[in-house]
Amino acid sequence: MPARARLTLLLTASLVLVAALAIVVFAGSGGHERSGKGFEGSLRPEGIPPADFSLRDQDGRTVSLAAYRGRPVILTFMYSTCKDTCPLTAQQIRIAMDDLGHDVPALAVSVDPANDTELNAKRFLLQQHLSGRMRFLMGSRAQLQPIWKAYGIEPQGKKFDHSAYVLLIDARGVQRIGWPVSQLTPEGLAHDLRLLGAAA
Repeated sequence: MPARARLTLLLTASLVLVAALAIVVFAGSGGHERSGKGFEGSLRPEGIPPADFSLRDQDGRTVSLAAYRGRPVILTFMYSTCKDTCPLTAQQIRIAMDDLGHDVPALAVSVDPANDTELNAKRFLLQQHLSGRMRFLMGSRAQLQPIWKAYGIEPQGKKFDHSAYVLLIDARGVQRIGWPVSQLTPEGLAHDLRLLGAAA
């Protein structure tokens, strides 16, 4: 076989091999399967004990996580005077519930107890069109500290921002899915809620 023909054959075989490898890699990294169970968000490690809590909401009513057993819950951490990350997170959650066609219990735990008053929380929810759709949970630093610790949340500080995270709690009260806000999309959140059984 002439040298030029051998070179052409070798080059063609190499290109076919590279294309085949690319297809395998691409097919194995599809977005819906990256967690291995079809979720868009990250699966939380198994064995994390449920961290129940009881706090008051923007209307002064007591709210406990245990009261929502039997259905999925959106749990996030915000502060009511936030101007960037928290409004964005709130809108992502609102649009996801709109996409589902019905509301899902949505709880926002305060990360700034000094400034998260009932009035500020009500104002925040009103501005985000989440009045009656999300409960903003408040308490003293002593009440909130164990909750932040249990969920790995850094509260708002004077020189640093709080941890921006959205968690999905399943019907058993177990942390199942985690979303860093930088990766959160309404479509992905709605998708994961459907997989957790939150469809209408």
